[in-house]
Amino acid sequence: MKVKGLRWWIIMLICLATVINYIDRTAFGVMWPEMGKDLGMDESDYGIMLSIFMGTYAIGKFLSGKLYDIIGTRMGFVVSIVVWSLASVFHAFARGLFSLTLFRALLGLGEAGNWPGAVKSNGEWFPVKQRAIAQGIFNAGASLGSVIAPLLIAFLYGHFGWRMTFIIIGLVGLLWVIPWLFINKSKPGKHPWITEEELKFINSDRIVDLDKEDDEKGLSVGQILSYKESWGVLASRFFIEPIWWLFVGWMPLYLNSEFGFSVEEIGSTIWISYLGGMAGSIIGGWYSGKLMETKTVDAARKITITIGGALIFLGLLGIIFLVNENNPMTFIYIVAVVLFGFQFAIGNIQTISSDLFRGPSVGTLAGLAGTVAAVSVIIMNSLIPMIAKVSYTPAFIVIAILAPMAVVSIYTLIKKIRPVEVELE
Repeated sequence: MKVKGLRWWIIMLICLATVINYIDRTAFGVMWPEMGKDLGMDESDYGIMLSIFMGTYAIGKFLSGKLYDIIGTRMGFVVSIVVWSLASVFHAFARGLFSLTLFRALLGLGEAGNWPGAVKSNGEWFPVKQRAIAQGIFNAGASLGSVIAPLLIAFLYGHFGWRMTFIIIGLVGLLWVIPWLFINKSKPGKHPWITEEELKFINSDRIVDLDKEDDEKGLSVGQILSYKESWGVLASRFFIEPIWWLFVGWMPLYLNSEFGFSVEEIGSTIWISYLGGMAGSIIGGWYSGKLMETKTVDAARKITITIGGALIFLGLLGIIFLVNENNPMTFIYIVAVVLFGFQFAIGNIQTISSDLFRGPSVGTLAGLAGTVAAVSVIIMNSLIPMIAKVSYTPAFIVIAILAPMAVVSIYTLIKKIRPVEVELE
């Protein structure tokens, strides 16, 4: 049996895994106002658990990146989603700060693998000119999950309570493993269902064919970091990541504290903002690929990243100067612009790992970049509880500054986006 467009089935399954990933993590923030009351916790406890989650998430990014390079994306995804799905189920049995923190830590460790795994898988299954749109589809899963999650979680919470909600969403993740193992039987070069035309297309703009990549040995972390271009990826991720996580982690609490939104009101409005992020993921990937029809990979990536960074900056200025306690929906709509800009840019930033290095090293750099990004989020999360006692405005000002810094780091540290291994051999 041959399946046309097999690579699109693979990326859609990864997108679905990302939807599940975000439903699992978003459930905590959406249900926290009531969940925290039941467990006798406050916002400082919430901040602790966010930091613990991001700590294990940071460690998990690097470890899973190495794991995916060793055991491959097929089994790597199985390990990741089984770990985070079980962790989600365990939330239902939390009795206090210690047990809930332990389960949040396990969730972070498992969920981290989704991102380096996607970057590596896209490098294997897509030619360079389609990697950004593949990454955009994958990242759209994060936004789609964030769109679906508030509505779904509010519905499940209203009917079953928060404990049973965690069990249900955890079981959904475990079910995902079945179609993944059935469809993703092996890498493209050895997959029995792939057509000759598709395999030829995947190899069309590679320096080295997939079969030869499989025989290569991956670079060590030290070797990867010896290239200035790698530091461009790390720096850009460090600066841009807190922008997304400020809204994912704290927007439900912000809407509750600043505008008095209930769990149901949060669920019925917050999805609008994430819809902007989902659109940015797809359009940013498409736009980058469109530019490559007439421009180099370097120009296409940098132009797209610059546009995304500008939209983030302008949107945050709008939040700082236009939003007040009387217009919560203005905040929701402007955040949609910010998240559109973030996703417009981030898919191309993430894809640079596979532009610079070949298969055996992509997961390591992508995982390392994810770890660095998570560290910056930990720093931000540690400051938010103190800042929020007075106002969230200083946090918005800080991340407004971070957006152009992420763009500048790409331009200054990566003079030209191209395969550095081949160039320097």
